[in-house]
Amino acid sequence: MALTNVQKSAVITDYQTSGTDTGSPEVQVALLSARINDLSDHFKTHKHDNHSRQGLLRMVNRRRKMLDYLKANDIERYRTLISRLGLRK
Repeated sequence: MALTNVQKSAVITDYQTSGTDTGSPEVQVALLSARINDLSDHFKTHKHDNHSRQGLLRMVNRRRKMLDYLKANDIERYRTLISRLGLRK
């Protein structure tokens, strides 16, 4: 269920803003989105796994808070991030 080091480093290199950036909101939201997508696939086969569902809801809320922060501070970075991740339709 967890991301492997290879997957995590691939996500970081795709969304980092500079060479050593690992903590910007873009990277954090992208990592959370990858974990959320993994857990969403998990719930297709394990419908009654309520303990993991609680963790999924926490991750979704944390991602929402980071996106709200990014939207309040830099709307262009927010728009490019949600378009790259495909979060809005």
